[in-house]
Amino acid sequence: MSVLDTPNPRRAESAGQRETAEQGKRPASTRRAPRGGSRSSPLDRTGTGTRIVILVVLVLALLWTLVPLVWMVLSSFKPATAITSAEPSWSFTPTGEHYAGLFTGGNELIPYLWHSVAAAGLSAVLSVVLGAPAGYGLARSEMRGKRHLSFWIISTRMAPIAAVVLPLFLMFRQVGLIDTIPGLVLAYMTFNLPFAIWLLSSFFSDLPPALEESALVEGCTRWQAFRHVALPLTKPGLVTTFVLCLVFAWNDYAFALVFSGPDSQTLPIAASQLVTQAGIDWGQLCAIGTFVVVPMMLAGLAVRRWLVTGLTLGAVTGE
Repeated sequence: MSVLDTPNPRRAESAGQRETAEQGKRPASTRRAPRGGSRSSPLDRTGTGTRIVILVVLVLALLWTLVPLVWMVLSSFKPATAITSAEPSWSFTPTGEHYAGLFTGGNELIPYLWHSVAAAGLSAVLSVVLGAPAGYGLARSEMRGKRHLSFWIISTRMAPIAAVVLPLFLMFRQVGLIDTIPGLVLAYMTFNLPFAIWLLSSFFSDLPPALEESALVEGCTRWQAFRHVALPLTKPGLVTTFVLCLVFAWNDYAFALVFSGPDSQTLPIAASQLVTQAGIDWGQLCAIGTFVVVPMMLAGLAVRRWLVTGLTLGAVTGE
């Protein structure tokens, strides 16, 4: 180590004093936060009244979201007499009879569960697999009418389901897809695939084209640049798109009601079959509702890091 490389305490002390003096001359809004200190969040810089309003709105939103779910889960463990009681009570003896009733007798839930997993999972996977190259091509294309094409793609997702049910039913009946899992997968993809293309194109648009151009200069083909450069960098977008498509298909009732049958009915159809002319089995209805909600909540929690990153991608740049 040379003499110039040796740290000089006096030089460091004088440099620190100059930096402190310069920061003191700067306006308060442009001063840098001291190292190791805590930075104030935008919520800390707002007034007390605004913070109280924000907290009240957050509490109301949480109550609006969580109270029905908590009531449903608790009711699924209550005895039948406690569920229909005129006075709701928080103290009860938990029972699993409603869950046991879903898997015994004529209420065999496993086929419905398998149909939901197969139809929703396959439609989400195929929507992401087909939507990724389509969204990439849409993002990198310079053709005329690109914005109109993008709007037309997402407009098919916003169309009411009733507008496409009859044409799809006639086509599926001609090719024998009624009451089949492939028929349900295709039905879900009619809405999930346009959504995946539109959402993934926005993620690919945020990528700097220079990254792929560097790969092309190194000898990669366009497909290799897409597969080895663009796809890994948009992993949060892929995960976000998959989860949203899975949730849309998992919760669907309208397509399943029209296109499914005894060999392909899903969980929402099983829940509707508990409402009969003889009455409503509220205990089993709450139990099957828990079966529908809990897997999607666990999937969202498992990928919440990717989900938050994907949903906020582009928010900083305002795109």
